[in-house]
Amino acid sequence: MFHYTVETDKGMDEAIESLEANLKEAKFGVLWNFDIKDKLHEKGLEFEKEFKVLEVCNPKEAQRVLNENIMAGYFLPCKMVVYEDGSKTKIGMPKPTSLTQMVEDDNIQEMASDIEDRLKKCMDQSV
Repeated sequence: MFHYTVETDKGMDEAIESLEANLKEAKFGVLWNFDIKDKLHEKGLEFEKEFKVLEVCNPKEAQRVLNENIMAGYFLPCKMVVYEDGSKTKIGMPKPTSLTQMVEDDNIQEMASDIEDRLKKCMDQSV
């Protein structure tokens, strides 16, 4: 699977608040919280599901990855999504290890694996 997704009974706002707190504890920050539903409505398009995209970054990790292989920058910052799915809220991300396989660099793959493990932990703690 290219993604990692967890499910929670928390509402959108509570799930995002919990995720942001856990990310901050792990030295990751949310650079941007993009509300897809609001943006589509702004453009006159119908979309009724809550769906937010968070761009997440740890500056030291970004520097380390970019110094190793500049092509890995194509995958920065990491994206996480929080969305409604029926009565549940889901928190997900494309796995950094899935994305960085395209770079074909073992060192980048190791770094991606470490980052992925830390982001998964943040997600797991947010449910």
